[in-house]
Amino acid sequence: MGRPLPIGIDDFEKVRSEGYYYVDKSLMIQDFIEMKDEAALIARPRRFGKTMNMRMLQAFFDISRDSRPLFAGLQIMATPYAGQINSRPVIFLTLKDCKAASEEDLCQLLKMELYREYLRYEKQIRGHWAEDSYEYRDFYGMIETLRDPKAPLVRLTPAIRMLTEAAKNFYQIPPVLLIDEYDQPIMSSYEYGYHDPVEPFFSGFFGQAMKGNSSLGQALLTGVQRVAKESIFSQFNNTQVYTVTDPQYARYFGLDEKETELLLQDYGLALNDDVRRMYDGYRIGGNSMYNPWSILNYAKRGQLENYWVKTSANFLVRDAMSRANQNFWNRFDRLAAGEETEVWLTLDTSYAERDSNHTLWGLLVNAGYLTVVRRETPETAVVKIPNGEVMAEFNNLVSEIAGIEVLDLKQMFDALMRRDFDRFFSLYQMVVISCTSYMDARENAYHMLFLGMCISLRGAYRVSSNLESGYGRSDITLEALLPGYPNVIVEFKQGPDIDTLKDVALRQILDNRYYVGLTGETICVGLAHDKKRCAMSQMVVMPPET
Repeated sequence: MGRPLPIGIDDFEKVRSEGYYYVDKSLMIQDFIEMKDEAALIARPRRFGKTMNMRMLQAFFDISRDSRPLFAGLQIMATPYAGQINSRPVIFLTLKDCKAASEEDLCQLLKMELYREYLRYEKQIRGHWAEDSYEYRDFYGMIETLRDPKAPLVRLTPAIRMLTEAAKNFYQIPPVLLIDEYDQPIMSSYEYGYHDPVEPFFSGFFGQAMKGNSSLGQALLTGVQRVAKESIFSQFNNTQVYTVTDPQYARYFGLDEKETELLLQDYGLALNDDVRRMYDGYRIGGNSMYNPWSILNYAKRGQLENYWVKTSANFLVRDAMSRANQNFWNRFDRLAAGEETEVWLTLDTSYAERDSNHTLWGLLVNAGYLTVVRRETPETAVVKIPNGEVMAEFNNLVSEIAGIEVLDLKQMFDALMRRDFDRFFSLYQMVVISCTSYMDARENAYHMLFLGMCISLRGAYRVSSNLESGYGRSDITLEALLPGYPNVIVEFKQGPDIDTLKDVALRQILDNRYYVGLTGETICVGLAHDKKRCAMSQMVVMPPET
């Protein structure tokens, strides 16, 4: 067994000083110095190492400490920039825990985080200013505001700017500002319905800190969502935004093929095709990357499980998909079948600011639910669901949106595989009844709902939608990938005479020989629907091998 794995540990100092396994990402410091961005935002999916890298930057630059033991042997120390270690004041804020159900609660959480950093600097600069100086009044006045439980959110607006001024005044060096998970409080305000009253605050809070602030050296923010050109971000539109499609910083978030292979080898595991199907598929700046959270958990447990699914869900993704229109679901139909599809992709406007299919596709890409295979034009891209783990996440999302219990889906498909058609149809009727409102809003909704449910079958089946076979195109084909599993073909019809239409659907499968090309037993299912009512016909066939 190798070194302990830093699962759930994102403190760079703890990882390095206590001997945890660490993948060297220190050359990110060199890129940060060389690019000289006044302010930059790196948007990455959750669990891709954002906090670890920000803590690394903090440890490297922080002028108030000696970090050389932490960086001994790391790549940055073999560059000309090694001499810049511990050379600048650093202001570090992490907003990842600033999630609250009300504006008042959010205000208290922000105060606590700001107060922590103010106190850290207060210990360094105590006695530096005369008590009658404006620097003393501003700095200690803000500390009193942060201590005051009744102080409103608006009084925190200049807090970051004032702290940069204090740091520069004391050290005579403009500080580095690092804000980790900057978008968490903003997304929280959307989730709990109080965004409108706090929007002006965030605009001024970030704007005063990063736009025209002569006391600031460089600023770097991380988050899941990309910056928008409007609304809360209008005051710091000087920010350089690096999304998952940009090459800058691409290799520092996530694990590449070589890093993943070496890590798994150290723990007696191989990077084989099963691991790739489960965890590979992310494309970041043109690089193939793995989610480090999933790989670390797999290295520890040795089981191919959906580790990413078990992390915190993204409210905005679920909410956006629940309100998406027919055009979105038509494209998603292909993605759920494991195919690639071309979409209009907007990356310079946040979905939270302007809800459209273009920004929804961008949201899914930045959040890690989709990956860009290639850019076709500046406005369009070919995307796909990256791997089996994210397929499982989509299965959960579709189930939640439709109001379906995931356990019910497992029982339903298990009954179908066992040829227990009465049990299958009974459970399927329950699903249809439970999510009629979901289906009423969309054409071909039963087809799409069933296809979404089939995401859970990945690994056991190759799922295809509108697959050309025999003399036509079947609605859904499930081709068995494991011995002993039957193939399944499903055809849908919709109308008031469901008893007739179920037989019409089944006859269409048989007459058009949709099963040609499949090997082994095939269950042919005709499903007819009329809102909450449904009916089913089925037949098991053994098609000739081709």
